Amino acid sequence: MSLPKFAYFKGKIVPFSEAKVSVMTHALNYGTAVFGGIRAYWNEDKQQLFLFRPLDHYRRLLNSAKLLCMNVEKSPEELTEVTKELLRAEGYRCDVYVRPLVYKSEEVIGVRLHDLSDDLTIFSIPFDRYVTNDTDAHVTVSSWRRIDDNAIPARGKISGAYVNSALIKTDAMRAGFDEALVLTQDGHLSEGSAENVFIVRDGVLITPPVTENILEGITRRSVMELAQNELGIPVVERPIDRTEIYICDELFLTGTAAQITAVTRVDHRPVGSGKMGPVTSKLRELFQMAVRGKLPKYSHWNVAVY
Repeated sequence: MSLPKFAYFKGKIVPFSEAKVSVMTHALNYGTAVFGGIRAYWNEDKQQLFLFRPLDHYRRLLNSAKLLCMNVEKSPEELTEVTKELLRAEGYRCDVYVRPLVYKSEEVIGVRLHDLSDDLTIFSIPFDRYVTNDTDAHVTVSSWRRIDDNAIPARGKISGAYVNSALIKTDAMRAGFDEALVLTQDGHLSEGSAENVFIVRDGVLITPPVTENILEGITRRSVMELAQNELGIPVVERPIDRTEIYICDELFLTGTAAQITAVTRVDHRPVGSGKMGPVTSKLRELFQMAVRGKLPKYSHWNVAVY
């Protein structure tokens, strides 16, 4: 993975090598940071790079920051303009991943959220697939449980909380799986290690509600809209039992990084026919068209960089 040329740091765009923090930084020692993940997609025909739903992403980032008592003195619109400027400086002509990070920048020892300085940084890298096997993924149900809203709220992208995801993902991959599904404390399906999850049963698209310790995913929201509006498929948000995973017709994961990842096996059991299903396939096609600015109906999701 190549390093960026530039980063937004301390209020301006600087060479990436200058965007450095101290080993005593509070966020590094205690995980007191929140982050976002935004994709930008290259459209070869239009010679244009499109940021996908950046305002939604930055609204979520600011909400995550609120959870950690952070003060970000920029609006979603201002953050989007900074991101466009950063991407233009890089000059990308490919698909890109953007990482904004708000962090407790004080150089101090002591666990707390109050009376600390906050800073914002943004960097970007070329990015392709997050799950390499994204058309035929084999997943497992993790022995780790998803963190609870009353412990570390999963609806915020809190850096320290992602140790939970790291434990889940590493154990799954070392066991030979592509990804993992994780359950809540009461045994209902929550998420993948860092993705929302959908199942199809009897023509209905089902996903856990936002009260099941999930990230309120922007790709999740987009997929629900595409399924209802373009495919006429009813979408239901409700708790999902573990055994439903094994008997559903289709299963897929969604996320900014993962996009729409088809799951065809769970714990060595085939999902449906054992191949990507028709609903997943159609949604993947629609989503790729939407993010690259090829569906005029959803052009409000796209922000041109150049």
